Amino acid sequence: MSGGVDSSVAVLLLKEQGWDVGGLFMKNWEQDDSTEYCSAEEDLKDAQAVADHLNIPLNSVNFSAEYWDSVFESFLIEYKAGRTPNPDVLCNREIKFKAFLDYALALGADYIATGHYACIAQTPNGIKMQRAADEGKDQTYFLYMLGQNQLQHSLFPLGGLLKSEVRAIAKKAGLLNHKKKDSTGICFIGERKFSDFLSRYLAPNPGSIETPEGKYIGEHQGLMYYTLGQRKGLGIGGQSGASEAPWFVVQKDIRRNRLLVAQEHDHPLLLSNGLEASQLHWVSGKPPQDSAFSCTARIRHRQPLQTCEIARLDNGCYKVHFEHKQRAITPGQSIVFYHHNDCLGGGIIEKTVEFS
Repeated sequence: MSGGVDSSVAVLLLKEQGWDVGGLFMKNWEQDDSTEYCSAEEDLKDAQAVADHLNIPLNSVNFSAEYWDSVFESFLIEYKAGRTPNPDVLCNREIKFKAFLDYALALGADYIATGHYACIAQTPNGIKMQRAADEGKDQTYFLYMLGQNQLQHSLFPLGGLLKSEVRAIAKKAGLLNHKKKDSTGICFIGERKFSDFLSRYLAPNPGSIETPEGKYIGEHQGLMYYTLGQRKGLGIGGQSGASEAPWFVVQKDIRRNRLLVAQEHDHPLLLSNGLEASQLHWVSGKPPQDSAFSCTARIRHRQPLQTCEIARLDNGCYKVHFEHKQRAITPGQSIVFYHHNDCLGGGIIEKTVEFS
């Protein structure tokens, strides 16, 4: 129970279905825990208020050490390498569905339940994870690293509901957090000015901002602060001889520490019809039988599903060929594969690949 409306309604629904439910609040960040950034104290109060309202016990556990070792250190390594990681994916694998799951099972629980928008289906061939009814809230993109062991001990009570229905249920039940804003920012760390936060852990490495043609137009404070396709926060303003059109990050030149920018939203450097992915994980526990097949995929949360063909390489990586060019394919982010409603799994984007 995070103190938010989703996990609160998940508890409510399970109680109504007759489950014996207990709540667990996780604290996973202590480095600069203050009211300015982290709302852990306020969130715990909200979770306790819901637990009291629903007459269930609420325990609290601290996984800050596990979060630092298993999530945050990897997060820093990726940013130092100039990539853009997705900490929510690791959060789910290492904290919510490992540390939390192990803790709950040790307490004697049969299942853990969360407020994620996803569905679980039992089939003769194993457990499938499927997209949620609310396409705009579907979170299978962040859950693709889950496997059979985690899913057989997990429940997603909100999978068949729209977010609007969840808030309506919370309001009808008298839950005080029914209007609470959804959490954003870095997983378990909260909202903050990202560049200031990152500079506390990684030394800035300034370099030049240039056009693809090599024209110098400014200085960046470190490639780690930028991501492909980014428009805001470039700090380059109007340029002599250039139009007033916005600038976009189109490439990171890691070797020469250059940030390349252009005034085209769909600049050719931002578009590619393929990529290579590593660290593949399959929800079923084993890779697809066919070394090459067609499916759909997304390279970011909430992106409409894209038709593609994927092929396994000898090194265990996969090449993905999209039917249509994709904008801002970003190394370090995840690509997640789907077959109709089923989430098959996914991997980490390593680089773009051009197919003729």
